[in-house]
Amino acid sequence: MTTSTWGGRHVHDPTVVRDDDGTYWMFSTDARSDGPVRAGVQVRTSRDLVRWELHGWALDGVPGPAADWSGAEGLWAPEVVRAGEPGPAEWRMYYSASTFGSRRSAIGLATAPHPSGPWTDRGVVVASDHAAARAGFRHPNAIDANLVSERPGGRQWLVYGSFFGGIYALPVDPATGFVVDAPEPGALRSAPGTLLARRPRLADGAVEGAFVLPRPDGGWALLVSYDSLAGTYHLRAAVGDEVTGPFRDRGGRAMTDGAAGTEGAGATEQAAEAAGEGAASGVDPWQVGMPVLASHRLAGGPGLLAPGHASVLTEPGRQLLVHHVRDADAPTEHRVQVRRLVWTHDGWPLVSPQPWAGPDRENDDTATWPSSPAVLGGTWEVLDVGAATAKVVDGRTGALEEVLDGALTGVGRARPLGAGRFTFAGAAGSAAPTRRWTAVVFPAWDAVRDRATLCLTATDDAGRVVTGTRVDDR
Repeated sequence: MTTSTWGGRHVHDPTVVRDDDGTYWMFSTDARSDGPVRAGVQVRTSRDLVRWELHGWALDGVPGPAADWSGAEGLWAPEVVRAGEPGPAEWRMYYSASTFGSRRSAIGLATAPHPSGPWTDRGVVVASDHAAARAGFRHPNAIDANLVSERPGGRQWLVYGSFFGGIYALPVDPATGFVVDAPEPGALRSAPGTLLARRPRLADGAVEGAFVLPRPDGGWALLVSYDSLAGTYHLRAAVGDEVTGPFRDRGGRAMTDGAAGTEGAGATEQAAEAAGEGAASGVDPWQVGMPVLASHRLAGGPGLLAPGHASVLTEPGRQLLVHHVRDADAPTEHRVQVRRLVWTHDGWPLVSPQPWAGPDRENDDTATWPSSPAVLGGTWEVLDVGAATAKVVDGRTGALEEVLDGALTGVGRARPLGAGRFTFAGAAGSAAPTRRWTAVVFPAWDAVRDRATLCLTATDDAGRVVTGTRVDDR
């Protein structure tokens, strides 16, 4: 098997960490688009988050306990975090073992003294089972782990789950990395945890790949992937005061809408499924969650299909969204992309329309980011994020006040809020009331035109999101 030319290809469900010497380490699902899977979690390295080299695999196949329970032939969606500070570092990797369409799954834990390894399996952290669900016990699918620390040395949570049952949070013992009071695999009792997000059967229960991160001024943001993995997959966001929620989108809709009544410890799986029909809340399941990244094509660039299953790398002065994406013209081909994640003045996460170009081409000094509304003039290529997640949306070029059906009127009277932040009023449509927009404008690198430019990402108070790349000469 030739791997020397892989680079960032064959990456699915990625997470990235940085070691003490500045090397970035990426861990991803056992997936290839051109042949059989080699199991054990793919590991890559980079110095700039642009060029990647395959380092190898973290583990020699699927560890025995997880394999025995799940029957998995590969590992999915690794989450890698650093523990042991202060003191000797210990790196912890949470991996998922499952098979498509099954709830007989397990999240396991492996540890290492360094991201390069050697990795030692420590066993199963939490498991799920169809049999327990059929017996009336709440068993969300045990995949897609995300470890959340409230603060250094504070409480920790394992956020996990997918289509079967939704997204949940479980308390974790920081000393061991294991879930507190997790049932043994096969135990006929409900799995512990708090429901964070769920979609009804009307939407195929399609929510997975959760990542929870702190907001700049307090509270938490939840990122999740919606819909079909190889087609309509896309990323949405919501915010809440606690890691355990409740999380609501920009329009105030709860991420559990359509699943009312499933949070209680005594709720049965049958009751949860019944509530999941969507009729209980009357909320359209395709409207819940603020879309922040979806399939698109910028003029002259490749079509990018089904971006999602994101993690966030936080470093001094910047945060970067790490996700996979597929080739719109060859949907089996998947690879990694990295994008800047920014926050609006009122604490909502938004994503750059351009991929990260590396530290030599990007500007993290927010003191130099635009402060005058004049930067909103000129010609922009704008994407209406989430407008039609069932297709690759093309960018539209023109003045901001001319594109997107007049939604962005009022930019000429934008109010600056510092560090590239602006607010302005704009109509939601010809017959709709005026809405308030909040935007972030920042330096970026145009990957299509291969030059420095400005990017914009903005949301209105109902949760419509647009992104833009300035395409004229500044």
